[in-house]
This record gives sequence, structure tokens and C-alpha cells, in this order.
Amino acid sequence: MTFPNGFIWGAAAASYQIEGAASEDGRGETIWDRFAHTPGKVKNGHTGDIACDHYHRYKEDVAIMKQIGLSAYRLSMAWSRLFPSGRGSLNRKGVDFYNKLVDTLLENGITPYITLFHWDLPQALQEQGGFGSRDIAYYFRDYAAEAVRHLGDRVKHWMTLNEPGIYVSNAHMLGVHAPGIRDLKTAMSVSHTLLLGHGEAVAAMRKERADLKIGIALSASMRDPATAKSEDIEAAARCFDFEDRWYFDALYRGQYPERILREYAAFLPDIREGDMQIIRAPMNWLGINNYSRAVVAHDETERFLKAKGTKPAGASFTDFNWEIYPEGIYRILKWASEEFDYPDIYITENGAAFNEGPDASGRVPDERRIRFLQAYLQAAGRAITEGVKLKGYFLWSIMDNFEWAEGFGQRFGIVHVDYATQKRTLKDSAYWYGKLIRSNSVPE
Repeated sequence: MTFPNGFIWGAAAASYQIEGAASEDGRGETIWDRFAHTPGKVKNGHTGDIACDHYHRYKEDVAIMKQIGLSAYRLSMAWSRLFPSGRGSLNRKGVDFYNKLVDTLLENGITPYITLFHWDLPQALQEQGGFGSRDIAYYFRDYAAEAVRHLGDRVKHWMTLNEPGIYVSNAHMLGVHAPGIRDLKTAMSVSHTLLLGHGEAVAAMRKERADLKIGIALSASMRDPATAKSEDIEAAARCFDFEDRWYFDALYRGQYPERILREYAAFLPDIREGDMQIIRAPMNWLGINNYSRAVVAHDETERFLKAKGTKPAGASFTDFNWEIYPEGIYRILKWASEEFDYPDIYITENGAAFNEGPDASGRVPDERRIRFLQAYLQAAGRAITEGVKLKGYFLWSIMDNFEWAEGFGQRFGIVHVDYATQKRTLKDSAYWYGKLIRSNSVPE
């Protein structure tokens, strides 16, 4: 399968997951700093205090990206490096780091794609209500404008938010991610404020520079019923509307799904006149993060969605226990293409946790990851042949990193990181991906 000329081949990572330097050069505390340092919240007591030490090793990491052959790198900025308290005075040392990183990428022929918010909210803003408070949308707007003011002359591709739906569900309903809240009313308020902040940020960024290509990275997965029972079909549809369609409909139609408005009327956020028009701010492209699917059964005991995930018989799974389902990336791309008048699409995350380490010779054989990537890319390529305007692919992740509540226990990288020594070792998948990039084609 040969991909179109000019197709973007990249990889991705996020600030808290790789940077480290948690208290250096004026960086403010984030909700993940507070959460990870709370006993029992992250496996094995791991934190992102050092992580991959990318803050100090970014030149080495960019050299690895160049060696692999990446044409683009998707990074996120730590809001609290620019504004330690989320607002107020700009921290010049924080800007300096991202200036140096961007310049190093460009010097090595790698195009930066920047995400403004990848879950590491400044703790000071959480203490003001976090994204449950409408004011945070306007603080986010101001941060976005400032980031563009300093980097927009060189960085043209921007994402406002990463996976707002996962941030809502995992951090504000299930409570397993920072800030660890379990409240549906708060979760729905957070979802609306995130989207309002997105719309406000898009307008502010365009006011700063008219030449930017602005998008958003949405988590999107198929939600299939576990059986043909009507209650399972209904549960799957409810989950899809709540977890996925809520964001797509707001961004592209300026409205929320009727099912959720009806069934969750008592928990709805404060939606004011004009909000939905702001949220619907035109974008240049859409990012889709896809790893698997959910196979859903009705569960009356489940607190919020009355649904639970199940394991389909005969399926294969990653070491993170996620189903390997390449057909899902084809289906979600087709769904987005057929459902919405969308701009260009990028796969902004796709990858797998397989936890192989170096063998006796120092090589890291990860054949399972290679098979995973090959199958998913073939499925994505099939979507292109059927008219989907897929323009690029960002593999998650360039290197092993801090996997949120799992700590360092799940390895998504194509570069192995020895966290004790910070030694980087290219896995077999990195060499495979480099060969794929050079040929612009996926082996059959």
C-alpha cells in the first residue's frame, strides 16, 4: 500500500510524559504533579518528575527522530512552563525551552505540530475550579495567544486540546487521572468549558496570525454492542454519543447530541447564548487518536453510563489489555468522513503498549508492535483509497514514557528508554518505521 505523495509521517509525545524538570526554570506545579505525588494514585508511586528527561536531552531526542526519518513531530507545551500559575506574568525560561526545541526540530528538517493542552493543567487553576470554572476558558485563550505570539512565526500547525473526552471521563467521572474527581455534573461542565476554551483559543490564535493551520486531537473509537440485545445496542449508542459524538457534534454542528441532552438533563453544563457558535470556530484539520474499540454491554450497576466494557471472544490484546482491532481505525475514519463536512484529517495518535526490553545483545525486538502498526496502517490506507482525506500519521509514541496512572509500566515507544540511566535504544519497530517512511508505503 503506497500512500499519497506528501503524506506526513510523524511521531508524538506529551510534555508531562517525557519532559521531567518538574521544578526547574520557573515551571509551576500541575495537577499531574499533585496527583502523582499522592500515594496510591499512580502505580508503584511513579511520577513525571524526571520521566525521560527530555527537557535536558531534547537535542539527543531530535537526533533520534532525524535518524528514524520523521517528517514531523507532535509535541505538547506545558502551560505551567509559560504561566506557572496559569495566568499573569510570562515565564521567559519556559518560552526559551520551546523556542530551542522548535528551532532544533526545524534545523533537522522536522516540522513541529504543537498541542496546547495535553492534560497537565496548572494546579493553581485547578484550585480555582479547573475547567469546571468558565473563567478557565478565557485563561486558556490568553495562554494560546501568547504561545502563538512567541512561536507562530515558525510553528504553523497547532492543536488546541488533546482528547478532551478522555480528560473528562478519566479525570472527572472515573477519577483515575488527575485531578481525580468522580462527579458527573462537574464532568459535563468541564466538557463544555474545554470546548468553549477551544473556540476562544482558535479565534485568538487567528487574530495573532492568519497563516496558522489549527485543529484539535479527538479520541475516537467505535462502540460496538456486546450482543444483539436491545439494551446492549442502546448502551453502546449512549457511550458513543457521550464519549465521542458530544465533541464532534459541538465542533462541527454547533450542537450537542439530543440523546445526551435528554437523558442527562439534570447534569447539563451552563450553556449560554453564543457559546455553541464560539465552539464551532472553523478549523483547518481534524486530529483523530485511535487505538482500539469498546465492546459494550448494559450494566445497571454502572454509576454514570449504565454500561461496561467486555472482552470479545477470540480477540488479541496488547500488554495494556486493549483489543487489537485495526478495522476500527478504518471505520472511525469512514464515519468522520461520511458524517461531517470535515477538513483534512490526521491520525494524531496510534500505537500499542508492548513491553519488550533489550535482549542480551542490546537489541529490542518488538515484532508484535510492527505487526500492529502494519495492520492499522493498511486499514488507514484502505480508507484513503475510499476517499477519506487523511493527510498524515503520528505514531504514539516516539519513546517509552510516563503512561499516566500506569506510571512507567506500559511502554508505547518505538525507542526504548532505560529510566535508571536514560539510555535510548531504537527498537526494531523504529527501524521498520524508518524504512516505511523512506518508501512511503506499508508492506502488504
